[in-house]
Amino acid sequence: METAEVISLSNTAIPAIVDEEKRSELVLDALKSAVAIPGDHRLFRWGKLGGLFPSKLGISAAAARFALDQRLIEHVRTESRGRLIVEWVRATPNAIDYLNNHDSPRAVLRELKDVIGETRAGVPVWMAQARDEAAQLAMKFEHFSQQLLRRLDNLNERVDAAIKRAEVNRPRLGDALNKRVPWAQVLLNYLDQRSANAPDTRCHLGELFAAVRSKTDHLTLLEYHEGIRTLVNAGLLQAFPGEPGDLQEPEYAVEIAGKMIWWVQQ
Repeated sequence: METAEVISLSNTAIPAIVDEEKRSELVLDALKSAVAIPGDHRLFRWGKLGGLFPSKLGISAAAARFALDQRLIEHVRTESRGRLIVEWVRATPNAIDYLNNHDSPRAVLRELKDVIGETRAGVPVWMAQARDEAAQLAMKFEHFSQQLLRRLDNLNERVDAAIKRAEVNRPRLGDALNKRVPWAQVLLNYLDQRSANAPDTRCHLGELFAAVRSKTDHLTLLEYHEGIRTLVNAGLLQAFPGEPGDLQEPEYAVEIAGKMIWWVQQ
């Protein structure tokens, strides 16, 4: 197995004050990478070897600690090379919820509302300063307008993407299907949120079971298998067999129409 030298978080000094916006960007980028490629990841980048966070110092270390403390990622194992340690982690179902709450249509629209409110509140102050500082008006106006336009352009792209995701028709569950699979809407909601943040819309049955069970009381593996079969047969899920090399956690695989299924998507 490929390893790299990375200092453990337990030996990392994290500044008391961190840039919240930068930390949030690092956390979102790391979670998107972890969700996009299921499996284990190095916690920190080392040289040419990739990792979820760019550095074991400063804001990057604070972002990694936040993700671990909030159970967005979890430790899988550690590997040592001499006195140095490599920490391996993987995304938890909480990562999907976090991405949905912080980089979803609702989050984008909330940020847009804040920008509009901040801009509107600042207009009277800016006008008063402009009258008092007429000599500097052109320079200040150029600087202010360029910053505002860049931010609005960025938000416009995100709002467009959010609207497209919000307008996608989601499958509807009838009363009969809801009775047979009472947790079906929880499963479909998770897949919908996951597809908005991961390029590969297929989801491993092991990951899906963990996500559904975290929000469902007393769901057994047998009930889960029967529910997956029902949703596939009803046309609400597409089923995919595993390929050599990705047949992880075989206990979650389910037999459908004579094939062993490891992956599903809407």
